[in-house]
Amino acid sequence: MNARKPARPSHDRGHDRGHDDAGRGLSLGIGAYALWGILPIYFKAIAAVGPVDIVAHRVLWSVPFLAVLMAVFGGFRDVRGALRSHRTLAFLSVTAVLIATNWLLYVYAVTTGRILASSLGYYLNPLINVLMGRVLLKERLSGLQWAAVAIAAAGISGLAIQALGQLWISLALAITFATYGLLRKIAPVEAVAGLAVETGLLFPAAVVWLGWGVAAGQPMFGPANRDWALLLCAGIVSTVPLILFTAAARRLAYSTLGMLQFIAPTLQFLCAVLLYGERLTRWHVLAFGSIWLALALYVTALIRGPKSAASAMPPE
Repeated sequence: MNARKPARPSHDRGHDRGHDDAGRGLSLGIGAYALWGILPIYFKAIAAVGPVDIVAHRVLWSVPFLAVLMAVFGGFRDVRGALRSHRTLAFLSVTAVLIATNWLLYVYAVTTGRILASSLGYYLNPLINVLMGRVLLKERLSGLQWAAVAIAAAGISGLAIQALGQLWISLALAITFATYGLLRKIAPVEAVAGLAVETGLLFPAAVVWLGWGVAAGQPMFGPANRDWALLLCAGIVSTVPLILFTAAARRLAYSTLGMLQFIAPTLQFLCAVLLYGERLTRWHVLAFGSIWLALALYVTALIRGPKSAASAMPPE
């Protein structure tokens, strides 16, 4: 007679579910930041189109792509629920403005040859994320994690001093995206539905801007023949990494999400130097080394204390 295995305690099942969520969140976060890291290649290809026009196309063509996603995977009910909730709608109204501002600054930086400045901004962002997670969400950091933050801050400070003329771009990018991520983490709405509402809120402004340009005699799809095809892809290019990010933000501790952020600016950094010939100084080299040392320390701390990765999971 075979003995029945005792049922696993419910708290063990919840613990495993938390680890599964953290693992999925880690994969989603890495995917989002890797895609963002190579995004300068896309925007450089349509640099002849104005930054505001590019952002307007990002909004315009995200609408049909999101509609297809929700039709296939569901989500219209979540959108209706978000629109009926004044609190959720207020959150998403603010995040819509934040992400539009961030997009505009980023496109401006890339298309005007300031990819290193945008890279610095997204290097600063993890430090802001970690501090927000500690101060606002009461997430705990170990001594090794604090050491990682200090090393990264020291490396970035050298870059900041060397690039004072473009520091406003870096700071604005860091603050807008860190605040966006924090509000999306605590907003009671799923990733795709929330992004759909944000896009819907921005859609009228995008249509008005592009319509005004056409009325003034400007080509809607840019001056080059290839621009129209690239602009039609703007919805996919914009939406996919943002969906991955917001899904990751709901599964990971905010400070952990912040450290993954180093992936994107490192890839942007490499694009700037290797592909587009932006000037590399010794301050960049020192910052690059210190930031990756900080990331290695932070990941080591997570491996040593795996429970910390799920310690600040949002309620289901």
